[in-house]
Formats: sequence, structure tokens, C-alpha cells
Amino acid sequence: MIIDTHCHLDNEAYLSDIDGVIRNAKEEGVKAFLIPGADFDTLPRAIELSEKYSEVFFAVGTHPYDIDKYDEKIIEKYVNHPKCVAIGECGLDYYRLPDDESEKKENIKKQKEVFISQIELSKRYKKPLIIHIREASNDSREILEKYASKDLGGVLHCFNASPHLLPLSNMNFYFAIGGVLTFKNAKKLVEILPQIPKERLLIETDAPYLTPHPFRGVRNEPYYTKYVSLKMAEIFGLNDDEIRSITTKNAKNLFKEFSNIS
Repeated sequence: MIIDTHCHLDNEAYLSDIDGVIRNAKEEGVKAFLIPGADFDTLPRAIELSEKYSEVFFAVGTHPYDIDKYDEKIIEKYVNHPKCVAIGECGLDYYRLPDDESEKKENIKKQKEVFISQIELSKRYKKPLIIHIREASNDSREILEKYASKDLGGVLHCFNASPHLLPLSNMNFYFAIGGVLTFKNAKKLVEILPQIPKERLLIETDAPYLTPHPFRGVRNEPYYTKYVSLKMAEIFGLNDDEIRSITTKNAKNLFKEFSNIS
């Protein structure tokens, strides 16, 4: 059994064949799907899917690329929905900052404010966090250590192989591993993976993005979690069933709504 802890099934890439995508994944042993709240515009679709399929859950939040759309009231409107399991994806992304220095500083400042606001919401509503970090490991760790709840914790989505983030495992943060692990240029992630406590590992796809090798270039979907699990098993010297069991147990520990999935 596998739980895909991060898949954008509300993306337009699945508008025509979502039934088949979910069916194919279930036949491969994927028994639950979590749609992160990256975009308020597609949130209604995420909620619709969660209400149609018992295996689909969603989170609500604002991606750092969309900070100008951030609205705390929208999150509060949906956070208590029975299928809402987390706040996010939220975090910091310094990959596409403005070239102008003053605009860059203002963007970083606003990203931090929106990130902290969502951390506070996670504590208010007792939901774990889904964290997006890109080229911002130092600031992200500093903010999480200062503001995040150890009781609630969360997940570092698409873990970026930064050793600076590993101490967050002591704050009940998990590390989600996706198709990047199978890439030929993923040497850093392959090397650091064994340093992550096994009880802090999760599996994700980030579908429709980051399709695992050897299928890069085609649309990703939860079915492909099998290749992430196989690669993780190879690195840890375990069999595939063991990795599936470990990561499923971890997902259930973090997201309590998954506890009855079997």
C-alpha cells in the first residue's frame, strides 16, 4: 500500500480522465491521494474530487508564487471540511525573485509574512503543514523553528536534499520523496536520503510534474509512486513492501484522516 502525499489531481491535466488515473493508481496499490492547496482557483475542483472519491483528501493554502492572492478568509472557509487534512502548500521560494533589488527584498518580506500567517493558521486549526522550499532552506528552517508547532509538524514537500533541513525531523517534520530520486542527476538526494530517519519518510509524486525515470517527459500521476518506492528500497537495502509499509505508517501518523485507509 502507498499513500501519495502530494499530487495535483485538481490540475487541468486530469480533466478528461481523472477516473482512470485514480483507478490505475489503486490497482498499483495507491490507496490514498492528497491534493495540496497550491491555488485558490483550483480549490473547488480539489474539494469536488475529495467529495466524489473516498480516497482523495485535500489541503488548503497558498503557494509562495501566489502570495498576491493570499486570503486568510478563504483558508478559514474550508479548513474544517472533513476531507481537509493540512495547511499548505506554503513556504518560501527564492528561485524566481525579481531582478530589481528593492522588489526582491519586498517579495521575500511578503513571502515570509504569508508563510508565517499560514503557520499560525495551522496551529489555530490544529492541522499539519505542507511546506514548499526552493533555494530558501536557511530562512525556511529559521521560521519553522521559531513559529511551527512540534505537536502538529508537517511535511517538507519534494525534499531538496539540503542537510540544513534535517534537524527539522526533531520537530515532527517529515520528508516527502518523489520522482526526483530516480533522476540521473539526483546524486545529492541519493546520498542524503539514508540520513533521514525512516520514521520520517513519505512518498509523493507532485503529479503532473516530476515524472520518475524512465518516464520523464510524460504526464506524471500517482501510479508512478511505485518507481519512487522501488528506488527508496534499493537505497535503504530493503524490499519494496517494507518501504511501502514504512511510508504508509508515517503518512497515517502525520495525517490522522488517513488512519482508516486500508
